[in-house]
Amino acid sequence: MILFTITTFLYFVHAGITFLLINRFIHGITLGIASTATGTIVAQIIPSKRRGEGIGYFSMSATLATAIGPFIGLFMSQHTSYQVIFGLCLAIGVISLLTSLILYVPPIELQSNQDQEKQGFSIANYVEPKALPIAIVTFAISLCYASVLSFINFYAIEIDLVTAASFFFLVYSIAILVSRPFTGRLMDSKGANYVMYPAFIILALGMFLLSIAHNSTTLLISGALIGLGFGNMQSCTQAVAIKLTPAHRMGLATSTFYIFLDAGLGFGPYLLGFLVPFTGYSKLYSLLGLVALATIILYFFVHGKKETAGRKSQSVPMSM
Repeated sequence: MILFTITTFLYFVHAGITFLLINRFIHGITLGIASTATGTIVAQIIPSKRRGEGIGYFSMSATLATAIGPFIGLFMSQHTSYQVIFGLCLAIGVISLLTSLILYVPPIELQSNQDQEKQGFSIANYVEPKALPIAIVTFAISLCYASVLSFINFYAIEIDLVTAASFFFLVYSIAILVSRPFTGRLMDSKGANYVMYPAFIILALGMFLLSIAHNSTTLLISGALIGLGFGNMQSCTQAVAIKLTPAHRMGLATSTFYIFLDAGLGFGPYLLGFLVPFTGYSKLYSLLGLVALATIILYFFVHGKKETAGRKSQSVPMSM
């Protein structure tokens, strides 16, 4: 958090594009470390029976930040200077730093029978294998949201809905706030499948609706649907990644989840940018709606059918 605050301050320094990129790189590292650490802390302090609900509340903060941030950024870029935007970011960084100093971090009690890390280089020392399948699903769905996050402003200009687009992420945030408390409890009581399968369909509908938006109402409804879909899948997949992992490897599970989430959100716009000249924004959103539907099949094979089988095996003794 100290480095995060320092690198935020360095945006005020005018020293050329190379300095800016290096500072941005270090800034990204600090964010990655902090998000992994906080995600692991939350997983430690939440009771296992309410982990879906608890992680849902926690991840709601990150999801809302990625929604409210662009809303504030778009508004401020239209009415003020980038110096003021950087000043706001610095103030938030300082507040976060001060908050982290009083944060309670519970110790991890290692057991003698826990597996030790393999000596030498091993990918299992850096990526949690049990969390990898659901992390790949996270990467696929994050591509859909990455396209919205990066291109919605250009798309709004193209379809002449700039004013409505400024409220897109606000509607997205409200949809998450309203739904997240219910979906977290639903996951704990019924399982991830009861959240994931409907969320895939809702996300796809949101992307399709966005691709044909020609008025403000349609655009904002698509924002609500994308919030209900992606916003709830993000917390659900994180909870699944942690539930599948032993307690002493929660940090690796959280890290693995964020690696694939950030890869989708970070590299997604770069990769999708190659398609825009050929598809345009409207067709791109339609294609990503199909990606969301196709990911249902991926999810079924990497986790969905296993969870269904596990739930059935748990219910057998009760029926007897």
